[in-house]
Amino acid sequence: MYVSHLSLHDFRSYADVDVVLEPGATAFVGRNGQGKTNLVEAIDYLSRLSSHRVATDAPLVRADTDQAVVRAAVVKDGRTAVLEVEINPGRANRARVNKSPLPKTRDLVGLVRTVVFSPEDLALVKGDPAERRRFLDDLLVLRTPRLAGVRADYERVLRQRNSLLKTAGHARRGGGGQESALSTLEVWNSHLARVGAEILAERLALVEDLRPYLGNAYATVARGASQDDAAMDYKPSFEIGDERERAALTEGLLVALAERRQDELDRGISLVGPHRDDLVLSLGPGGEGARLPVRGYASHGESWSYALALRLAAYDLLRADGDDPILILDDVFAELDAERRGQLAELVAGAEQVLVTAAVDDDVPEKLAGVRFRVAGGEVTRVD
Repeated sequence: MYVSHLSLHDFRSYADVDVVLEPGATAFVGRNGQGKTNLVEAIDYLSRLSSHRVATDAPLVRADTDQAVVRAAVVKDGRTAVLEVEINPGRANRARVNKSPLPKTRDLVGLVRTVVFSPEDLALVKGDPAERRRFLDDLLVLRTPRLAGVRADYERVLRQRNSLLKTAGHARRGGGGQESALSTLEVWNSHLARVGAEILAERLALVEDLRPYLGNAYATVARGASQDDAAMDYKPSFEIGDERERAALTEGLLVALAERRQDELDRGISLVGPHRDDLVLSLGPGGEGARLPVRGYASHGESWSYALALRLAAYDLLRADGDDPILILDDVFAELDAERRGQLAELVAGAEQVLVTAAVDDDVPEKLAGVRFRVAGGEVTRVD
């Protein structure tokens, strides 16, 4: 899979730009602030309908305009499809494939697959649990696009339930209307448990699938490390035991919600469910008590190696599924020493398409010396 043509209209800093791309390695080189990352961000947005840099769509639309368009020709197994998304902050986005509108914008997710390495990846190991949950859920949706709908359903149920908890809490303190609110709460408990159990089951299975790839990746990018040094464990917000079937997880969630009801009413927020879970990352040679959490204990270099290993593991898992994703290396090499640059370049050089951004030519490793573009002043120029 690769992108053969990218067209942007009012996306980020670009009023209009068209770039013809090829398989193999392509580097966009330019000083900071010139728009090189905007190009690869647009391709990644087509993959996930979200940005690896910002949490909302508004910053993606050029100043003083109200809509952005990202369009890309994607080649897979010799066939080309043109994917397009209109980004409309504050309104519904719209998507098309080969000029035909899709019923739902999220139907675009997964038609092109990307794996992004960026300086923001340090947040995977040093940041809040939300960063790690997003990593898992994005990967889940790329592997199984229908889960985008499940994810959206869970977020809707969670918003409704939180609103109801606040209403019930106010009613309890005000002395009226609590019984009706609590009756409605039971209905939303059922919805949250059902959809939440599906997400939880999928995440648990994903962590099992990802675990061996993480060990191999960390041993490759970290000096002197073995396959057993990096570990990951899923930490749910309630006790699940050894039972991982959806029916058992649904029942477990219902029990946990009943146990935490008073706390939730007091705080006006849902305290149990996949939105409160974490992915625990640790380092060490194994054995009881030998591993330490990466967050808070790992050095800067170890944290970088771990973040790279997570992305490499995701890439290897997607490849194992039978589809070679597009690799995006966004200003990563400037953060690495020469040895790690070479190791990473060696690992990804065989990908069907690798897109690199760098501030200077010297930051692009020899192994990825392919097509090169200069990015400056809103212009993207191929260097022959």
